[in-house]
Amino acid sequence: MKRYKVALLSGDGIGPEISGISIEILKKLSQKYGFDIEIKEEYFGGIAYERLNDPAPKATLDQCKASDAVLLACVGDVKYDALPRELRPESGLLKLRSALNLFANIRPVKIRKPLLDSSSLKKEIIENVDLVVVRELIGGIYFGQPKGHIIDTKLKKAFNTMVYDSNEIERITEVAIKIANQRSKKICSVDKSNVLEVSQLWRDTVLEVTSKDKDLNLSNMYVDNAAMQLVKDPSQFDVILTSNLFGDILSDLAAMITGSIGMLPSASLSNIGPGVFEPVHGSAPDIAGKNIANPIAMVLSTSMMLKIGLNEIEAADDIEIAVDNVLSKGYRTADLDNGNCQVLSCSEMGKKIIQEI
Repeated sequence: MKRYKVALLSGDGIGPEISGISIEILKKLSQKYGFDIEIKEEYFGGIAYERLNDPAPKATLDQCKASDAVLLACVGDVKYDALPRELRPESGLLKLRSALNLFANIRPVKIRKPLLDSSSLKKEIIENVDLVVVRELIGGIYFGQPKGHIIDTKLKKAFNTMVYDSNEIERITEVAIKIANQRSKKICSVDKSNVLEVSQLWRDTVLEVTSKDKDLNLSNMYVDNAAMQLVKDPSQFDVILTSNLFGDILSDLAAMITGSIGMLPSASLSNIGPGVFEPVHGSAPDIAGKNIANPIAMVLSTSMMLKIGLNEIEAADDIEIAVDNVLSKGYRTADLDNGNCQVLSCSEMGKKIIQEI
């Protein structure tokens, strides 16, 4: 029997509600497909700060490194905003990404046919959307040095450094190429090379790497135009390759094309070691504990973990089919309510999905 170790980081806010559903799904799938999965839950994010005074405790990071995959729900709450930056839940995320060398963030954006009317965009604009955002995750302005505050001047100042080297750009480009070759061999690289020197290096390096694959179709787009085009004509994109900052913004924008940010999963990967699989949404502390959160992004992140992290393809596909079946029967959570559906609680939606598996 195949055996897997999964580190579960339920985190903050709605995290425990949605991750509980994933645990039940994994239990059922392990029985159905004959594999053993050991789930070890660890403190991470705001709850870790409260219990251990560290948003990313060493014990948690060690458990993640020793696992086959990491399943992360969400972290954060406004109540932590007054903490020193290094103690905030978001800093824990950066620490986790750095510790596991998670340089590649993969965010698929796919329209699920039963939800065509849930998007704020017109049906005819979104009906053929099926794209992937490939975001560099541990470089750029979020990690660049130097950074800090200048307080010994008349006016207070703060600064960050956006920096990439060619090796960082090459390795994320290789990931985009691999994904594009499994799809339609089409990459749109997004930068701001008309203004930023770092983006000029990005564009030149992407061109150099992709030129080795003659079957690839590479286009380039400035980030402001890419944002506009994602709203105007999102179906023109297949694989979007971009930097950390731009990818952070564009992937959230793309998420809303589907009707709710509560629908989309993501994977953060390294060349070796476990990946981290998590929904793209936040911890939604305003609805935490009310049993009304949408668990589907977490459920689909579990599917990505099974497919990419554990190579359990059939089990992963089973989840995808179950989600589509539940949606096609008219069941929705409150964020997807269009007035013509049956609204379920978070736990009820989880039970419906599990029944379909």
